[in-house]
Amino acid sequence: MFYHILYPLKDKLSGLNVFQYITFRAAGAAITALIISFIVGPWIIRKLQSSQVLETIGERGPKTHITKKGTPTMGGIIILAAVILPTLLWADLQNSYIHIILLATIWMGLFGFLDDYLKTVKKSKEGLIARYKFAGQIGLGLVIGAWLYFGTEFRDIGPVTSVPFFKNLEIPFGILYIPWVTLVLTASSNAVNLTDGLDGLAAGLLAICALTLAAISYISGRVDFSDYLNIIYLPKAGELTIFSTALGGACLGFLWFNAPPAQVFMGDTGALSTGAALGTLAILLKKELLLVILGGVFVWEAISVMIQLGYFRWSKRRTGETKRFFLMAPIHHHFELKGWKETQVVIRFWIMGILFALMTFSTFKIR
Repeated sequence: MFYHILYPLKDKLSGLNVFQYITFRAAGAAITALIISFIVGPWIIRKLQSSQVLETIGERGPKTHITKKGTPTMGGIIILAAVILPTLLWADLQNSYIHIILLATIWMGLFGFLDDYLKTVKKSKEGLIARYKFAGQIGLGLVIGAWLYFGTEFRDIGPVTSVPFFKNLEIPFGILYIPWVTLVLTASSNAVNLTDGLDGLAAGLLAICALTLAAISYISGRVDFSDYLNIIYLPKAGELTIFSTALGGACLGFLWFNAPPAQVFMGDTGALSTGAALGTLAILLKKELLLVILGGVFVWEAISVMIQLGYFRWSKRRTGETKRFFLMAPIHHHFELKGWKETQVVIRFWIMGILFALMTFSTFKIR
């Protein structure tokens, strides 16, 4: 909005020329996201409390989590407001990349909201049935995959993804690009959802990933930088920098209220939407495989659940008894039961997230 209203006036007021610069607008989006979080956060938390939108703690969870019972959830509304509004204010709203990333974020935000609503307001133990949630993820993947494959604005780029550590190596998917996009979106949204189990854990990791992707977005949209680093040049993809910094700012703003002891949880409203946003950013930037490195903690969390379920079923078939590979999954609960304090797990996982981000940047030069 600012870009469309103020930048055309640059001939009358030379100072408005700054709105052509992505770096300026990205900084504005991040600051705006923080401000929105700080302003609407307390109000939304009070509304959630008064509406009895409160977290319930399952009996199978760590005993230390009993004290979290009654904490407001569905706080992802704070993140959504602090991401969408700054993007609308600072980004070029005629840019197809912005259309797609907003679609993904809002789409899964609605599914997450419905899940939280059914759990907390309607007191449904399961919330939104898993197959409906899965259908929402697949539907989003098919829509975005088809848009990128058939869209004329993306025809010059092609249905490919780059391979980390290899110079100018790309995997051409052809029509299989559509199911590939679906797989990435489904995996990323679920991985973030599984990670959101400790105060501040997912929000901090999301901020790290979002700000890293902001830098990658800016580099990918610059022909000089992308040529120097031998990565795919994506015209107009630089606008994703604005969304990415807004997402980073929103997650940091939410972390203000979600830091231990949490005043609010993001719920599926926040976890599914931000997970879908990360996956979509990676898809649009042709960095799906790189997301495995950048989101290493999210991947680790998801794999721990798959190992636990697989071992559980294997041991039952083999011995007739159910056994666990980890004390509890996802893996952050395993370390809690090993004696780590919640804050220790969170901060150590953040440190790992930062290391994975540094590894991500290193892949551009280790070739």
